[in-house]
This record gives sequence, structure tokens and C-alpha cells, in this order.
Amino acid sequence: MKVKGQIVDIQNQRIFKGEITVENDKIVAITEQNHDVDHYILPGFIDAHIHIESSMLVPSEFAKLAVKHGTVGTVSDPHEIANVLGVEGVEFMIENGKKVPFKFNFGAPSCVPATTFESAGAVIDSDDIKKLLENPDIKYLAEMMNYPGVIFDDEEVLKKIAWAKHYNKPVDGHAPGVIGDDITKYISAGIYTDHECFTYNEALEKLEKGMKILIREGSAAKNFEALIDLLPEHFENMMFCSDDKHPDDLLLHHINKLCARAIAKGIDLFKVLQAACINPVKHYGLDVGLLQEGDFADFIVVEDLKTFKTLQTYVNGALVYNEDESLITSVAFKNLNNFNCDKKDISEFKIEAAAKQIRVIEALEGQLVTNELIEEATVKNGFLESNTNKDILKMAVVNRYKNDTPALAFIKNFGLKEGAIASSVGHDSHNIIAVGTTDEAICKAVNLIIENKGGICAVSASEEKIVPLPVAGIISDQDGETIGKQYAELDKMAKALGSNLHAPYMTLSFMALLVIPSLKLSDKGLFNGKDFKFTDLQL
Repeated sequence: MKVKGQIVDIQNQRIFKGEITVENDKIVAITEQNHDVDHYILPGFIDAHIHIESSMLVPSEFAKLAVKHGTVGTVSDPHEIANVLGVEGVEFMIENGKKVPFKFNFGAPSCVPATTFESAGAVIDSDDIKKLLENPDIKYLAEMMNYPGVIFDDEEVLKKIAWAKHYNKPVDGHAPGVIGDDITKYISAGIYTDHECFTYNEALEKLEKGMKILIREGSAAKNFEALIDLLPEHFENMMFCSDDKHPDDLLLHHINKLCARAIAKGIDLFKVLQAACINPVKHYGLDVGLLQEGDFADFIVVEDLKTFKTLQTYVNGALVYNEDESLITSVAFKNLNNFNCDKKDISEFKIEAAAKQIRVIEALEGQLVTNELIEEATVKNGFLESNTNKDILKMAVVNRYKNDTPALAFIKNFGLKEGAIASSVGHDSHNIIAVGTTDEAICKAVNLIIENKGGICAVSASEEKIVPLPVAGIISDQDGETIGKQYAELDKMAKALGSNLHAPYMTLSFMALLVIPSLKLSDKGLFNGKDFKFTDLQL
């Protein structure tokens, strides 16, 4: 097979007319050649950190959409399914991903459960990490979210990092807002990446101390604007990632969009593509071609070097996307799950008033971090209730692995004026999480999730809508086009109920993520992420 075009040689920073010759799965020749073909050939894009599960797609269906945008591979942390199903979930992701021509690179989830302050469906200890890292399909130790454990020399945490070093595999970081002596200690443990920076100065300090910084732009967490100005000077030590990307977003764009935005800011083309295509491959030692003779034939053909509209995508020499059509076909798989709780009663969502003031979680648009607010309580008949005028709504997290009392709190900025929304995608343990205007609506939404053994839903007085997620309660068994459209319809209903968040379900899913400060809610109670301990709802 021969492919002609304007060849973009990122590593030598030149563009020339030429032809690529592919035999089997490798590039055997790249020759300069005069021709009249205008489109460009460049290495494929790599998402340097993503949880495939957050697309609500199994890996094989994710690949079908990703190749449309020129993505040929991912650095994927199967942390979400691992918190539900343990090692079995990790193995499911690897095996499903192998069935399609796409370069999935899975890590060994380092934090299952993420903390001891929530109920998860499984445990992966240091012995399990050792076994996973022995597997050549496992490329790295996935994000070490337990940064306090690293900083304070937790024995089990250090054992996991030691096994990664033993097998000569990189360790991924996760240290939001951690600076100064604490980040120095964290890095000294052997952790050299971070995708959680949300300010320029934080990222700069980490870069100067030797970390590689990932510019994250997902469906909820958006740090591109805060960090992109670091790229011109630090392009050799930066990458692009999504972290979490919902299916409706994946239908539209992927890493190609970040490249286009960077180019629009006047950043040098080769520096942008170094971050998007080259750095992840070199840092993680991926078996992904970089458009050199002898490499795997992983490359893309794009219309121009401004929008990066993809015309063709090749993986191992196979054409997997061509002119608006994904050539990856769906594969059969078994639905695995772990859902063991009964439906709830409205009385379980009531809170007896014991104070005039309450702590309130303040959700922030485009961020995983939250603020802690102190607000006046709204009390009716002796119970705390939502206040839609002040946009302070009741929130619940329900253990889905066993029958237990729901944990309750209040949250601001979801904007609902009626009804409720709920999801069994609740990072990291994936218990049921709901926000609503009344106890009745919250109970109704939670029970709809329980009836379906997983999903995301919205309810009002007159309507119920759910997208079922039968794989581990967090992933659909449908194709990307179907789930993308279903999700978009549900998102529209949530906004019709009053939410003004860009991605209400993605934001909702992070409100139980205890390892991101400040205030979050687990199935065990309200949690202060700065002090890393539970705190009282009522003052």
C-alpha cells in the first residue's frame, strides 16, 4: 500500500511532498516525491490520559468513534470499572480492546478503592498490582490519587510504586493543588506526570521540578485555557488528554480539537503536534508508530493543519476510518455487573433539622474541585429541604453494593427548578448519586437507577428518562452513535429542568470524588478533601 501527501515530519520539524509505503503493519519506506496531493499525513493523535468508561462505551465502541478524529491510541486507566469489578473489570477492558484495530494502553489501577472513606465494589492491593504489572498488556501504574499516602509514606502505597519500578513501568500522578515541599516529596517517590493542574503557577512549578504536565480538556474538567500558554516553552514535557469524555462530545471531536485551538492561539505547529502525537508514545514506551521508516503504520491523513479534520486513519497499516465512515465493526461481549441494593423509601431521604446553618458543596463549572459554603438552612416541618430560589439542592449518595442508609448533603449551582437527576456513574466507587428539588423526586430517580441496575436518568412530575448502563453499571452495551444521541437527549432534559451547567451529568459524577477537594459526599457522609476527613453537614 502506498499513500501520498504532504508528510509532516514532527521530529525533524519539516513538511515535504512524499509517499509512504506500507507492507503488512509497518512503514517500509518514506520517499520525497513531487505530486499534486494537498492533504497532510502525520502521526496519529494519542489521548495521554483517559478513563474509557466515562465515554459510557466499551473500548471497542470507543475506538469506532475516536478514529474519526484521528486518534490512534490512548493511555487508559481502567480505574472506574476496577472499583466496581476489581481485576476482572481490568481484564474485560483489555480483552475487549484487543478485538479491534486500535492502540489501547491500559494501566494497573493504583487506588481501588480510591479511599477508605467510601464503599467500593472491589479491592486491588499491592499483590494484585504485582500480578497486573507482570502482564505485558499493562503499560504503567495508573494515577496515584492517594497523594497523602505518598507524602506520608503509607506502606501499601509505596509497595505499589515499588512494583512499578521493579517492572520498569512509569507511574502516573494525580496531585491537584499539591505544591511546595509536598509535591517535591510526591515526585521523589518516582511519579512524573500530572493531569490535575488547574492553575498556570501550579503547572509551572511541577514542570520546573521535573514533571510532565498533561493539558486536560474533558467534558467536565477544562484546564486548556489555564495551561496552554506553558506549551511554547515546555512542549517537550507536555501532553494533551481528556481524562473523562462523554459520548456526545466524542461524537464531535477529540484531541484534534485541542490541536486546532492551540494553533488558533498562534502556537508553533510542531510544538503542538509534539505534545499531541510524540510525547505520550515516548514517555510510556507505546507500540505506536511515529511516521518513521520501520515504525508501525499508525498515521492519519488530514485536510489541513488548522482544523485537523481527519480524512483517513490507519492503525497497523489497516484503514480504520475513511471519508466520514468508521471501518471498525462492533464485537460481541458479555455484560458484567455488581449491583446489590433494594429500592429506597422517601423517608430515607429526610434530614431532621438540628441547626440554622449548613455546609454546602459549591459545584464549579468546568472544574472537579468544589468550594465549601456556609448557608442558612431551609427548614419545613422540622426537616431540611432544598431551596430552588437560592439554588441549594439536596444531594444523595446511595451505596449500590449493599443495602445501607443514603448519605445526604446539599449542593449549589446545579440549577434544577423541578425534578431530579441521578447516576450510577459516581467517581470513584460508582455508588448512586442524585441531586433534586424534593425528597420525592430524588427517591424516584434513585429507584429508577436501581431498577435498571445502573444508568443515568432525569425525572420530573410528568416524565422519566433513563439511559441504562448494564456493563458494571457505568457502561452501555450500545454503539457510540446510539448512546451519544441518548445521552444528548437526557442532557437536554436536565437542562429543561433548570440546570445551566455545560455537562450536568459529568459534573454530578465527580461530586462523590473524595480525592479532589474541597467538599464532597461519599456514601458514608460529607467529606472534607483538604483535611481528608468527614465533616458535619449541620453547624
